Amino acid sequence: MFLNPWQWKEQTRSGRKRKKFCGMSGFATTKEACDDAQVPQVWRDTCAHLLIPLNECRKKEHYLPWKCEHERHVYELCQYKDYKKRVKEAEASRQ
Repeated sequence: MFLNPWQWKEQTRSGRKRKKFCGMSGFATTKEACDDAQVPQVWRDTCAHLLIPLNECRKKEHYLPWKCEHERHVYELCQYKDYKKRVKEAEASRQ
């Protein structure tokens, strides 16, 4: 099931138990889900929970670029926000 970041926040606030996560902490994908989806270790970051449905859509639609636009956009937005957060942290550490 596809979860966008806003749905995940609502589910964590409602008391959902956290399990072992793949990659970094703070996101919705378990290590077992990453293993089942065959997500490479280098892609197991804070946006891995969005990569799994994107890859499933790509496989289902035979990698047609216009079929999975929404999933790709949400994944790329997550990557961009993560990048901006890391840049902000790096600038703060320089000062």
